[in-house]
Amino acid sequence: MSTATLLPGTGVAFEPRPYLAGRWSKSLPPADDNRTPGTDHWRMRAITVSEYGGSPVLTELPAPEAGPGQLLIKVHAASLNPMDLKIADGGMKERMPGTFPMVLGADVAGVVEALGEGATRFSPGDEVFGQLMVAPLGSAGTYAEDVAVTEEAPLAPVPAGLDPIVAAALPTAGGTGLDIVELLEPLAGKAVLIVGAAGGVGSFATQFAANAGAHVIANAHDSAAERMRSYGAAETVDHNLDSVMRAVAAAHPDGIDVLIDVASDAAAFAELATLVKRGGTAMTTQFVADNATLDAGGITGVNYVLSASPELLERVADALVAGRIAAPPIRDIRLDEVPVALDRIGHGDGKTVITMTPDR
Repeated sequence: MSTATLLPGTGVAFEPRPYLAGRWSKSLPPADDNRTPGTDHWRMRAITVSEYGGSPVLTELPAPEAGPGQLLIKVHAASLNPMDLKIADGGMKERMPGTFPMVLGADVAGVVEALGEGATRFSPGDEVFGQLMVAPLGSAGTYAEDVAVTEEAPLAPVPAGLDPIVAAALPTAGGTGLDIVELLEPLAGKAVLIVGAAGGVGSFATQFAANAGAHVIANAHDSAAERMRSYGAAETVDHNLDSVMRAVAAAHPDGIDVLIDVASDAAAFAELATLVKRGGTAMTTQFVADNATLDAGGITGVNYVLSASPELLERVADALVAGRIAAPPIRDIRLDEVPVALDRIGHGDGKTVITMTPDR
C-alpha cells in the first residue's frame, strides 16, 4: 500500500523517504561525531564549486557560527534554481563579489539554531524561510546543512500549516511570480503569454496573473496542460507540437498585451516580442530584452531582476496557505544527488528541493 501523502498547498503526492524521518525536529540530537579530528569544531556537508565554471561537488566544510548580527540556521530544505548555476559559472561576478569555496544555493527553509551578538529579529527555534542572495556570493549558500547569515537578509517566519519543503520552494520562484504580476498590473482582461509556464516561476506567475483577471496563454508541454488550466490559464500551447509564434498569432491576430518570458534566449525573446501590440509590455527574467528596439516599436521592454523582501515572501506564503495559489509539483532529493540534478535544472516541471538528513 502506498505511503504517499499530500503536501499542504501542493495538490500533489509526496512519497516520504526513510532518511527524512524526524527531519523537522527543532532539537536534533547528536549522531555521529562530526567534528574536525583533534578540535571542537563541527563539520558540515555542502555543495560547492572551487572556481567560476567549476563542477559542483559534495564537500565537507567547517560548520559556520553566528557572527555579530547574524543567525545560524539549521537547513531543513533548500530549492534549486537556474540562477544557482549562473552564479557558479560567474554570471553574477560583475554585480556581486564571490568567495571560494562557493557554497551554492539561495532558497532555504530551516530552524534558527543560534543568534550572534546583537541579533534580535528572530529567536532560537523559530522556523524561517527566505532567499539568501547576499554578498559575497557563496558565503550564505543554502545547499548546506547549516548557514550563517545577517538577520537583515530576506527571511520570514514559516506560517503554521506550511510544510518546510514547500516553504523552501517559494522564495525565488514564488516571489518572482508575484512581483512580476504586481509590476504589470492592472492585468484584468489583458492577453498575457507566459513562456516557460510549467516551471517554478512560470507556475506561480500563471496563477497570480489569472487571479489578477488576465487572459493567460500558458506555454507548457502537453502533459502540463491540465495543471495550467487548474491554475486559471485560458489557453495552453505546447512548443513541441506547434510553433508558439504561429499558434498565438493565429489565436490573437491583433496581438497580445503582455509577454512574460522566463525561458527564452535573446533571439527567441525578440521574435516572441513581435506578438505584443503597441502599448504593451515584453518582460524577460533572462535579461535579454533589447529595450531600445522594443521602445522603437512602441513596446515597453523589461529586464526583470527580483529584489526579495520579507514582506514579499510573507505574501506569497499567505496566498498559498489561504488556497489562492498552489505550489507546483515538487521533487525531493538528497544533498548528494544535487550535482546530477543541476544538470537538468530548468528542463522540468515545478521545483526540485533538497531535504537534509539529520546528522547531529
